[in-house]
Amino acid sequence: MQNTIIGLSYLIGHTPLVELTRLGPEGGPRVFVKLELNNPAGSAKDRPADRMLNEAIDAGLLRPGGTVVESSSGNFGVALAQQAAYRGLRFVCVVDPRSSEVNRRLIQAYGGVLHMVTQPDPIHGDWLRARINAVEQLVAATPGAWWPNQYANADNAAAHRDTTMPEVLESLGFAPTSLYVATSSTGTLVGCQECLQQGGHGTHVIAVDAKGSVLFGGEPAERCLPGMGAGVIPPMSKLAHPNRVARVDDLDCVVGCRVLVQTEALLVGASAGGVVSAYLRDQGRYTEEDTVVLIAHDGGARYLDTVYDDNWVDTELGCTAVELQQRVARPCTRSVHQISCSVGNRDIG
Repeated sequence: MQNTIIGLSYLIGHTPLVELTRLGPEGGPRVFVKLELNNPAGSAKDRPADRMLNEAIDAGLLRPGGTVVESSSGNFGVALAQQAAYRGLRFVCVVDPRSSEVNRRLIQAYGGVLHMVTQPDPIHGDWLRARINAVEQLVAATPGAWWPNQYANADNAAAHRDTTMPEVLESLGFAPTSLYVATSSTGTLVGCQECLQQGGHGTHVIAVDAKGSVLFGGEPAERCLPGMGAGVIPPMSKLAHPNRVARVDDLDCVVGCRVLVQTEALLVGASAGGVVSAYLRDQGRYTEEDTVVLIAHDGGARYLDTVYDDNWVDTELGCTAVELQQRVARPCTRSVHQISCSVGNRDIG
């Protein structure tokens, strides 16, 4: 039998939609999570990274041996580093001190170059503004350089419009009652919403945003965990019209992550923890006739020294291990015994 040879792009997408049978009380809605950690570079950012680079190459904006320069707190940088390496491109990632050590090392492992911004923007005190300023300077000074600009590039949202949401609809066989999406560049949110609108679906889209983010009229404040929220309003967010915004803080993200581990043995990233916490606050809104989908943008392995480290949570967020466990135990969840007789009767579609 002849082996099929495929390229990196073919590994992106078609991530699993997993039913969370132990999250929430009996009589609640069916809840599913889209596990984007199954993409080759480990996050939902693989989708727009692939799309942006392909479009830039086709348009002649990127030529062989060219340089890609982008600002990223982690996942998009890792995705671009992998895909730039695959295409023979140089990649420079502008990061700030909040980015995790593991993400920096992953970017370097793929051959990417780190450019560290050491001070926030002097006028606004924001790290994202400082990173974007550095990107613009590097692009201007580097011949053949190109900036994907995930905050304004329409291909960011298009990747999710054409792949992420259609996969959810195909897996379910119908449109969910609600969709919970963490926000940052707002690409996933805008893309999923566009797909649902084009299909005439009545799904309610809940944007899960960080407390301290300026998106959707929020007030700026210090945040410890990267990957969700924004210190600058990205141009793409003008296209985002969620039915509702749910705000979560860093501790909500930690609790949501820990709940998902204890109930479903799934290790997800910080923003997915925020999504879980937002849903748990809302679960009383739904009945057993409803279906809810949560987008988990990445996995938890990159957060072992933060979200999953009791000492870090205590030191940085002021929540002791005992207090944390009490918070994790509060959400109403089903036990293994309770679901043992019902799981086999609940098939997707």
